[in-house]
Amino acid sequence: MTKLYLNPRQLLGQKGKDLGVTPWLEIDQRRIDGFAEVTGDHQWIHVDPVRAAEGPFGATIAHGYLTLSLVNYFLPELIEVQGFAHAVNVGTDRLRFLAPVKVGSRIRGSGEIVAVEEIKGAIQSTVRVTVEIEGSDRPACVIDTISRYFPEET
Repeated sequence: MTKLYLNPRQLLGQKGKDLGVTPWLEIDQRRIDGFAEVTGDHQWIHVDPVRAAEGPFGATIAHGYLTLSLVNYFLPELIEVQGFAHAVNVGTDRLRFLAPVKVGSRIRGSGEIVAVEEIKGAIQSTVRVTVEIEGSDRPACVIDTISRYFPEET
């Protein structure tokens, strides 16, 4: 269930807030191949199921940056902020790839607000997204995403 904030100021005091988890998303070969096509990264470990079956993971794996890009898919399912004039994606901190995502795996995002501050006429939030792999003790990746919301003028 998406955590809704009606305006950016409601984020103040939310440090430590658990945002829950998203539904599972299956990572199929079509998605992996599509990512390879748009990025030009056609390394065999990602796109050659026959060769990858004999490789270190026994199957193709998603590109790390494919897994990372899906954080943008998960974020709106975790948190929605309304009531701002505009917002910017400031960037990220603390990105770690911790486990490979094999083809056919299901992943989901879990979120936590790890920082909120007023900065330059805006509210800036840092949300830690952990990309979990179903059945794995280790997440695929963990990243802190930073967003800056400029409140509407009243």
